[in-house]
Amino acid sequence: MAQHTGLSVDEIDLSDHEGFWRRPLEERWRAYERLRLEAPISYHPEPATGRFPEGPGFWAVTRHADVLEVSRTPQRFSSASGTSIRDLPAEYNEFFGSMLNMDDPRHARLRALVSAGFTPRTMARIERDLATIASRLVDRLLDEGPCDVVDVVASRLPLAAICMMMGVPDEHHDLVRQLSDIILDPGSTPAGVPRGEAVLDAGRALAALMDDVVATLPPDSDTLLAALVRAEVDGQRLTQQEIQSFFVLLTAAGNETTRNASTWGLRFLTEFPDQRARWMADFGGRAASAVEEIVRYASPVIQFRRTVTRDGVRLGDHTFAAGDKVVMFYESANRDERAFDQPDSFDITREPNHHVGFGGPGPHFCIGAHLARRQLMVLFEELLTRVPTIAADGPPERITSSLLNGVRAQRCTW
Repeated sequence: MAQHTGLSVDEIDLSDHEGFWRRPLEERWRAYERLRLEAPISYHPEPATGRFPEGPGFWAVTRHADVLEVSRTPQRFSSASGTSIRDLPAEYNEFFGSMLNMDDPRHARLRALVSAGFTPRTMARIERDLATIASRLVDRLLDEGPCDVVDVVASRLPLAAICMMMGVPDEHHDLVRQLSDIILDPGSTPAGVPRGEAVLDAGRALAALMDDVVATLPPDSDTLLAALVRAEVDGQRLTQQEIQSFFVLLTAAGNETTRNASTWGLRFLTEFPDQRARWMADFGGRAASAVEEIVRYASPVIQFRRTVTRDGVRLGDHTFAAGDKVVMFYESANRDERAFDQPDSFDITREPNHHVGFGGPGPHFCIGAHLARRQLMVLFEELLTRVPTIAADGPPERITSSLLNGVRAQRCTW
């Protein structure tokens, strides 16, 4: 039922970094609710910032059904101009976004080559590695005592897994973490360095590291990287730049779902002890649905953009012009009362759960969704089995962002 509280439609500005994205999450959810009810496709400006000139603005899509429609029709809503709201140089989009910022046939070729690297042997190796990593991190957590769970566990699991998959030596894991933080968190930008320059430098450093790893790759390596280097589809293989970009994508976007979903998941299990007890009573039987609900409720990726390909494209009651920017707000879609019963309730047994936490249906559904799910299952099995009373302690330190529902720090205790 609509609550009709908070900001009016005219007061909701999804481009206002300071005024909107710093608000408490509950206020954000109520704003989305009002947009879904009164203006499901709404226009928002792109004001000039220190790094960007004024842009043409964008159309926010906030209903679940409309997000699905945009996702599954790339011939009308293209990814080739970028998934960021701001227009960025094509080289920047390809380097940092890899296959995210492509349409078919280029996207289909690159996705097929990457998918070919996930062989049964590689997946078995990854599964074993995940269990080992999660166990070691919980060992460290127990040694540390009450601490920042983001620093000790949540930020380390996905990047350690990525580094192991891509053959990055242990001594470089902290460097990869630091570089990925610079790309994703404006608060990690080195002092005195312009934001854009810092992001590009971090990306170049990750690419150079991957070149070094490929150059020293053992012939008998069974890592994902080795499988990617060997992968061949219709006589084609991944280029050096494509492997670099895939690694940058993994270390940036690829770790965010697990990092933030695991941190928010601990908060949710603390705030909803009945759901925690229900999961612990049958961990294996409820792990799959619990992970899906954590991802829905957390919505680690808030939004992605598409660009309208031609005049006259319709969505709901709205008609777009060629070049219009259309932004799918996954966070809003995941709380759409038309798609979910009691969407503001955290329910680990929710079935069905057609969330868009990994993107909507279509060619750009997250290629790493299976791995993200497995990481979350393995981590929570370790945490809830070995530290059964672990709980979030105090409010999280959130990252202010319209792209990622990120957490910089979260104390935990047990």
